[in-house]
Amino acid sequence: MNYTIPDIPSALKAHKLDENDYSNILSILGREPNLIELGVFSAMWSEHCSYKSSKIYLSGFPTSAPWVIQGPGENAGIIDIGGDYCAVFKVESHNHPSFIEPYAGAATGVGGIMRDVFTMGARVVASLNSLRFGEIEREDEIGKKHRHLLKGVVSGIGGYGNCMGVPTLGGEVSFEPCYNGNILVNAFSLGIVKKNEIFYGKASGVGNPVIYVGSKTGRDGLGGAVMSSDSFTQESSSLRPTVQIGDPFVEKLLMEACLELFKADLIVGIQDMGAAGLTSSSFEMAGRSGSGMKLYLEKVPMREEGMNPYELMLSESQERMLICAKKGCEEKIFEIFKKYELDVAVVGEVTDSGVMELYWEGELCGNIPIEPLSEKSPLLSRPLSKPTYLSKTSSQTYQGSAMEGNAILEAMLSNPEVADKAWIYEQYDNTVGTNSLLKSGELDGSLLRVRENGVALAMASECNPRYCYLDPKEGAKIAVATAGRKCITRGAMPLAISDCLNFGNPQNPEVMWQFKEATEGIKEACKILQTPVVSGNVSLYNQTDNEDIYPTPTIVSVGVAEDAYDTLSSKFTLEQELYLLGEITEEFGGSLLAKLSSPTPYGLPPKIDLEYERRVWEFVQEAHKAHLLGCAKSVGRGGVAVALLKMAMLSGLSLRAKVPLPSSKLGDELLFSETQSLIIVGSTEREKLKELALKHSLPLYPIAITQRESEDITINSLSISYERAKELYFGSFKPKK
Repeated sequence: MNYTIPDIPSALKAHKLDENDYSNILSILGREPNLIELGVFSAMWSEHCSYKSSKIYLSGFPTSAPWVIQGPGENAGIIDIGGDYCAVFKVESHNHPSFIEPYAGAATGVGGIMRDVFTMGARVVASLNSLRFGEIEREDEIGKKHRHLLKGVVSGIGGYGNCMGVPTLGGEVSFEPCYNGNILVNAFSLGIVKKNEIFYGKASGVGNPVIYVGSKTGRDGLGGAVMSSDSFTQESSSLRPTVQIGDPFVEKLLMEACLELFKADLIVGIQDMGAAGLTSSSFEMAGRSGSGMKLYLEKVPMREEGMNPYELMLSESQERMLICAKKGCEEKIFEIFKKYELDVAVVGEVTDSGVMELYWEGELCGNIPIEPLSEKSPLLSRPLSKPTYLSKTSSQTYQGSAMEGNAILEAMLSNPEVADKAWIYEQYDNTVGTNSLLKSGELDGSLLRVRENGVALAMASECNPRYCYLDPKEGAKIAVATAGRKCITRGAMPLAISDCLNFGNPQNPEVMWQFKEATEGIKEACKILQTPVVSGNVSLYNQTDNEDIYPTPTIVSVGVAEDAYDTLSSKFTLEQELYLLGEITEEFGGSLLAKLSSPTPYGLPPKIDLEYERRVWEFVQEAHKAHLLGCAKSVGRGGVAVALLKMAMLSGLSLRAKVPLPSSKLGDELLFSETQSLIIVGSTEREKLKELALKHSLPLYPIAITQRESEDITINSLSISYERAKELYFGSFKPKK
């Protein structure tokens, strides 16, 4: 069979490679590549697989701590959660596929991240998601399109997770004009594994068989990694064939088969076939071990007629894994996977050549050194330029709203950023497994009981893209801090994060400046807050028709509470008094209040003192352990007023608040200021709480008494009836057709 490339320039363009890439390929191979080899280089050097534009800025992330078992570089990160058990977790993007085909794109995003977790030996026990859409409230085609996307994505996430029997515990969703042409779908999964039963994605031991398991390979998803490394245009609907189609029932069987496999001493390593399919999994497994590999591609289980080596190497069909088995264990491995009615085939063997040798019906059709693709892909130092828009946005300041206070209150409660998202989370099963300690919609971090050792895990996703647009470094710092703060208000000390760095076109110097600044912010925050980065993902080229998304570095923080039956919620009782930990300052840059009158962010985002933030965490942890707290809530979008209203709605009770404010012409609008590091706590132990705050040098103010729902909610001069607040909060978010 002839795989010679007749037209090199056209082939390079089709594979998103340039002349420099081709020169590098010629140097590595010492000859011209054939079409199969060019496809492999294209996939492995794609932005999605190689991080060639971003890697130089990722170095320097804090990645170690006494509790970190595995940091970045494997399928997922791992932390020690006590009692010989570990949490395995990662967040990853599936943005481009979800924009093209929302149900399938979102569903396979969930499936892919679950495989990243259970390939480490863990049973997947929880999921979150972070979703960004455009202007769903518009009456035009854009609004109609994004309502369709929202419904499809939510349905895809729910359908896949529910079929897997994995609870979707929470997440976040926001809406900005910058996502009109490029939505974001970030999926997070977490699993539990015994410390001595962790598996890694490696292939070592000369002669050890390489075994394919899972679904058959088709042509779906062909070129997906390359597609996700390019911008969109109006013609991007033609990319539909690059979107993978998943089957959660097969995934469930695959997870159970793998977990059974892990109990026996049969394998050396295992890897999910994710982006770039068989190419990335085989190269990465061999690359981590410094090994070589032979693959006999005609042995790959196929579900379509006439498939060729190029398609088999680059297909991104779902629910597939690659195993490096111990020689002589093949029969036992076959028994396990056949019991679950999954395809299983020996498709290759490990060598010591350092080369990937691809065979098709006895003919060598590809011969590529592994290290230059898996470990030493090209690194780019792209031009940087501070965005020109910043000179304008930084010079603007919030001057006050044209609305009166009570009208602001109602507008906030009905805003899609604030209103209860029951329409979304009711499509997810959040109780399957019976370990969910909070219902969806119960504010701040989600809580999961770990039966095996009695602890609870808190997890929370966070990013404010408006802050990051105005100052990527400060915005990223705030994302790390806020995600952690949402865990500490559950009584769980944050231990580590996973990040999903969503940015625009890296060929735009302003985007690369944003990326550099955001990574610097994450580094600083993780170091001071002692929450190392253990896993993550970079998603670039989130751009359509030359419009880039706002910088959106999604952060998921994971924390541990020592006793699953001694945690915190945001629900207060009639007996409790509410306190504000911290002091309100004027912080309206990028705020929700400013957004009510201007869709484009302006001003400077809130500043955050990370050392102070850490003291806040330590105070809450100590107060919780001393049983001084009845509830806790992080103050976020919409400020203290919105936080108090949300707590009242969750608790089914009213409140009367008098919040201390600094002197300002803005008056009670400061109740909507988005000052950082603020937490509202409920307690019946005023004196002990004050003493502890003094010990930690933190300001603490009694601000509210709770009352029955028959009373109006009052916050300083603002007032709203409980029933009206309930109507707005619970009844506003339901996308139109």
